[in-house]
Amino acid sequence: MKDATIDLLQQLTEAQGIPAHEEEVREIFLRELEGKGTFSSDKLGSVFCEGSGEGPRVLVAGHMDEIGFLVQNITAEGFLELVPVGGWWTHTLLSQRLQVKTREGRKILGVVASKPPHQLSEAQRQQVMAIENLYLDVGVDHRAQITDELGIRIGDPVAPITEFTKMDIEGRFMAKAFDNRVGMAATIQAGQGLLGEKLPNRLIVGGTVQEELGLRGAKTAAVHVKPDVAIVLEGPPADDTPGMPRSASQGRLGGGVQIRMFDPTHVTNPGLARFSIEIAEREGIPHQVTVRRSGGTDAGSFHLANEGIASVVIGVPARYIHSHNAIIDIEDYMNAVRLVKAMVRALDADMVSRFIKYI
Repeated sequence: MKDATIDLLQQLTEAQGIPAHEEEVREIFLRELEGKGTFSSDKLGSVFCEGSGEGPRVLVAGHMDEIGFLVQNITAEGFLELVPVGGWWTHTLLSQRLQVKTREGRKILGVVASKPPHQLSEAQRQQVMAIENLYLDVGVDHRAQITDELGIRIGDPVAPITEFTKMDIEGRFMAKAFDNRVGMAATIQAGQGLLGEKLPNRLIVGGTVQEELGLRGAKTAAVHVKPDVAIVLEGPPADDTPGMPRSASQGRLGGGVQIRMFDPTHVTNPGLARFSIEIAEREGIPHQVTVRRSGGTDAGSFHLANEGIASVVIGVPARYIHSHNAIIDIEDYMNAVRLVKAMVRALDADMVSRFIKYI
């Protein structure tokens, strides 16, 4: 199981898929779940695999997109100006490698331009550069090479390029886009294990689009799927690094799967929250209960859709998300898959009615 898991995580994290350009991740989803259920998609690009069971409709979903850029302009000297697609902190970008994907599917390597310190004043060294002042250097001398030789055009997607790497500490892995390819991997593997089982519900597993641009894909996904319960799988930020007190950590690597109770976009349905914790306790699954002052996930859109959807976020903590290199603990991931499977197996009509019926 772990070998298959690591292979899947590598495929997903090394795939390129910024918001509205998730096709490489979508292809992996379709390939890995082929024959497991009925495929469908909404008109924004989210994709689903639905089982044949009867009962309440239970959606298990992650978002397919990662943060990145679009080519905003090409200078006369052949440098690319970029517009961010998703939340970046520019400290993480200087001298990092990015990859442009052309309309023909060609991938062009570049580096975020940076001045050597010898050419900076003391004041400049202390500044955080604005993204609009950064450029991508793809190694050319003038604009014509960009368009004529490389085929890059305004509007082409740009994403980090990082090799999936096993770290020297057992069970730790480094890659880009664990937010949210770790959630997509868990979604796929939960679906592979559950869609062939006789369940007390109708299971749908899915990958949503454009989460990083305001939870957009979840809005159309909810209309398309019409779930009674949504289990959102995520790669949320860990809080066990310097500057964050370990005693207050709710997202420690190796501490178990996260069960999120609150963030500014979503209050977890209280009954579903209790149910999630009780299942983890009953199954002996290491877990961390989390209340967040910032951030948001697809649950922020799901729980407000249609007549309301009981939603919960299940997360695999990842250090340094929204950068080129994030770190996870594989046991947290395995526990997330275990928890989701156990939850789905217990979500029968009577249980779901406790979450969504008030009179």
